[in-house]
Amino acid sequence: MELGHAGAGAPDYFPCHYGGSRLTFRGPRRDLGGDYIVTLGGSETFGRFVPAPFPLLLERKLGTPVVNLACIHAGPDLWLQDPALTGVIRGARFGVMQVVGAINLSNRYYTVHPRRNDRFIAASPLLRALYDDLDFTEIHFTRHLVQTLRSRGEERFRPVAAELRAVWQQRMIAVLQTMPERRVLYWIAGTPPPQHGGEPWQEPELVDQTMLDRLRPLVDDIIVHVVRDEKAKRPASLSMRAGERGSPGASAHAEAADLLGAAISRRLM
Repeated sequence: MELGHAGAGAPDYFPCHYGGSRLTFRGPRRDLGGDYIVTLGGSETFGRFVPAPFPLLLERKLGTPVVNLACIHAGPDLWLQDPALTGVIRGARFGVMQVVGAINLSNRYYTVHPRRNDRFIAASPLLRALYDDLDFTEIHFTRHLVQTLRSRGEERFRPVAAELRAVWQQRMIAVLQTMPERRVLYWIAGTPPPQHGGEPWQEPELVDQTMLDRLRPLVDDIIVHVVRDEKAKRPASLSMRAGERGSPGASAHAEAADLLGAAISRRLM
């Protein structure tokens, strides 16, 4: 499992496992014997290139262990396809679910790797028929795939986008239903949620306010955090994958801990 391209100059992510899962998470590993908070999400919640990510800062602020079950480029399939994590997630006193993008999930048009959800595995016959002029053999990542599809025209891409949004909605509902009864949905991005039709190049990809509103009855609150600080410094020794975005820096993680700490305190006190 990818842990942020750990290497010279990168933070120590203290890789660990929970519940017998094969997935590797950022540690150090927390004790599950008492009360704890669980955070699910992608690269932002994982804290890529940041020595103290917001789950750790949140733990310090609240004095309660925070189990960080985020993974780089995770989609909702990550937790749904790993029953070994169900007990860990459900056993928490409170849950934070980051809004992840709608491209890193398997659907009628393509499949993704079950643990590295940004890896494009195969196009379905349906997608091949729709894009019979496209050679899929040179495409290895979901962002490259959806941006290539979108570049071939809005009309052809529209049913793919509709499928991704619909499947995302179903899977996010399923993930939230595995979480503790007390839970919040957390949007962290450089812009607020668009009112309609998020773009495939804007994180979280293809997600808009309408989609979040449909999830509102399932959570205590939806917390929107618009990040405006500089990005985390990527170690110079690490290569950048084509099209890969930067990660929120230390000040954004401090803001996240403040926002989430206040929301959790109001509901647990």
